[in-house]
Amino acid sequence: MRRCLILLIVGAVVIASTIIYALVAGNFTAEAVTMFPLPWFQLSMVDLYLGFLLFGGWVLFREPSRTAAVVWIVLLLTLGNVTACVYAIRAIVRSGGDWTHFWLGDRMSGSAN
Repeated sequence: MRRCLILLIVGAVVIASTIIYALVAGNFTAEAVTMFPLPWFQLSMVDLYLGFLLFGGWVLFREPSRTAAVVWIVLLLTLGNVTACVYAIRAIVRSGGDWTHFWLGDRMSGSAN
């Protein structure tokens, strides 16, 4: 689990750094005119948001609070996979090294419906 935690922390830092770089160096409005019509960009967006839906389903499943789950999903849809990394880091820390608890959250004990 320690390796997974390290990988997620590195991933979060890399993604956050890349987001900052894109915000500083890029011009989204001008670049979007070129990107959006491209089939590979469209495929990438479909793939990305399908992944968000799958990850969001896991968050909805394991979070005992629907409000908290919705907040995480909104963050995922707006900030991208840096949110997924942070959420998974949080889940690893809270699981105490137990993979079942990592995947199921509070459902493991039957305390969530």
